[in-house]
Amino acid sequence: MMNSLIEALNLNKGDTSLRAIVLSAKGNVFSAGHNLKELQISSDLEKQKLIFQKATELMTSIIQSPVPVIAKVNGFAAAAGCQLVATCDIIICSDKSKFSTPGANFGIFCSTPGIAIGRSVPKSRAMYMLLTGEPLSAQEAYESGLVTKVVPAEKLDSEVNETIEQIKRKSRSVISLGKEFFYKQIGLNVLDAYRLGEEIMVKNINSLDGQEGINSFIEKRKAVWNHK
Repeated sequence: MMNSLIEALNLNKGDTSLRAIVLSAKGNVFSAGHNLKELQISSDLEKQKLIFQKATELMTSIIQSPVPVIAKVNGFAAAAGCQLVATCDIIICSDKSKFSTPGANFGIFCSTPGIAIGRSVPKSRAMYMLLTGEPLSAQEAYESGLVTKVVPAEKLDSEVNETIEQIKRKSRSVISLGKEFFYKQIGLNVLDAYRLGEEIMVKNINSLDGQEGINSFIEKRKAVWNHK
């Protein structure tokens, strides 16, 4: 499954017609995370390492995707499944969705899911999820900043489609530049982030679409993006 997701995320990333990627699932479980049967002591140690290396590769593929990755959640996202959700750029869920990191209940602390969750929600809420394993409702997840929007299940598709339409109205190259910068600066101290931001702003302004955006604003017309 992780190999399939990685392949899909990277398949057409050089194609300028690709504007967004949506991760979704059928049924009432978005993702239950890793298969614990693969992690029993009888399994090979190198295989265990490979599983978590592959998970890191998956999360990295989301972060490094040049287009926004949207999680469309209509059910339960648990453990590494919750990690997958939290790693996405935008998370839109139905009001019946739930999110949990229950690993401690089974003797395996959700350490890697905590990396993504701890960067999405306040410390006290992240620790509550990790230490108790209790799920957050969709509304609690929204209030914590884990998800972007909560809508009734019957409106989930239309909400995701509207978000994609908003993205498609922008320059792909500008969105890609901005996304890449966001993830770079988030790990820097504020002064280094501002210094890097200065460089990115100048680079953006002097790009083809940066100048097209400025000219279209001044000339009061719709921008015609080059996407390069």
